[in-house]
Amino acid sequence: MSIDNRIDVVLIDDDPHLRQALGQTLDLAGLSVLPLGEATGLAERLGRDWPGVVVSDIRMPGMDGLELLAQLHAQDPELPVLLITGHGDVPLAVQAMRTGAYDFLEKPFASDALLDSVRRALALRRLVLENRSLRLALSDRNELSTRLIGHSTSMLRLREQIGALAPTKADVLILGETGAGKEVVARALHDLSNRRNGPFVAINAGALAESVVESELFGHEPGAFTGAQKRRIGKFEFANGGTLFLDEIESMSLDVQVKLLRLLQERVVERLGGNQQIPLDIRIIAATKEDLRQAADQGRFRADLYYRLNVAPLRIPPLRERGEDALLMFTHFANEASLRHGLAPHELLPGQRALLLRHTWPGNVRELQNAAERFALGLELALDNNAADGRPQPPDSALTGNLSEQVEHFEKHLISAELARSHSSLRSVAEALGVPRKTLHDKLRKHGLNFADAAGSSPHADELE
Repeated sequence: MSIDNRIDVVLIDDDPHLRQALGQTLDLAGLSVLPLGEATGLAERLGRDWPGVVVSDIRMPGMDGLELLAQLHAQDPELPVLLITGHGDVPLAVQAMRTGAYDFLEKPFASDALLDSVRRALALRRLVLENRSLRLALSDRNELSTRLIGHSTSMLRLREQIGALAPTKADVLILGETGAGKEVVARALHDLSNRRNGPFVAINAGALAESVVESELFGHEPGAFTGAQKRRIGKFEFANGGTLFLDEIESMSLDVQVKLLRLLQERVVERLGGNQQIPLDIRIIAATKEDLRQAADQGRFRADLYYRLNVAPLRIPPLRERGEDALLMFTHFANEASLRHGLAPHELLPGQRALLLRHTWPGNVRELQNAAERFALGLELALDNNAADGRPQPPDSALTGNLSEQVEHFEKHLISAELARSHSSLRSVAEALGVPRKTLHDKLRKHGLNFADAAGSSPHADELE
């Protein structure tokens, strides 16, 4: 059984009278103490990030204090270990400090000396763990930027939200169009959480036949229905201790939604045909491409389940709203595919870059990844630009001239088209193009664009601030 993180001091001494006296001293000082008569097995009970300190006698039957120090520091070299010594053990204690012991106290010692050393050790331990947590957070952010590629404002915000939600116990609802990367976000939430060593179970509710969905999710006992010859562990139970990702949750029947709501509220699962309630330690991440509030208003989705799921929503922006992120991602996926196939990477021509930027990407990241794969294989970059979002296509002049001229032409056209589409709302234009408003102001002046000319109306006063 692991040591509780609320324990400040593990005190080890085979002398019961001294152990009791020292324990009382620490307890009266407001410290939580776990007294032990032997050191054997302690290292296995302490997690690497346990926030306390260890106080141990050196000479004990079985494992002595020096062996314990070696074991503990093999697991975490930064864990403070204070050694209690008799007069004859001082040279041993000095040698132990050279190899990593935090301090030693020679018997007999004053209570204040013990308390002072323990408090200093606890303060150091807190600092070590804070720095360790900061390094882990920085590493997590770097990992996120390689999973969720992009410099647009919407992607920066999404990565910040994932970083904030991942360490919590909150269930999450991911909102995003088909192919936007909902499972990638779900996996990031799992991998950056304390559940990273537990299972990640992904299931698409829309791909399950109505006749098997309950058995698949909740499991069943033998004889629960015709053909149920043996017990089956459901996905929820299988994900115990980890995360279950439930995609296309809008496709679940109302009957299954009732069971899911109960599971979310009570954290227990009951197999079909069984009476036993099995407790779950599980995080649910649901995902949908629909507006669940609208589905609830239409009676297709339970309103109480919607409100239960909508506590921590994450919206994945469609690719058409992410500006030049499309180029970054295309290059990344194309280079990955080239490496995988053992081919030399191809360079995008100016016309191809413009084609990628003006494409509306109805299939989002999944479509872009497939296009990048074809490009890496040397196939034609053919995209169906049907302007599904209503944007006018750039004139042929935007695809002539040198690279700098083509970029200038295309940038001007894209901003002008977005102005018209957003009815001169500077805030909306900046968000759609993924640039700060100050940058958009500069580009408007650079290209000589006028709000009224672009959109046929004047902007609101607050949009020009």
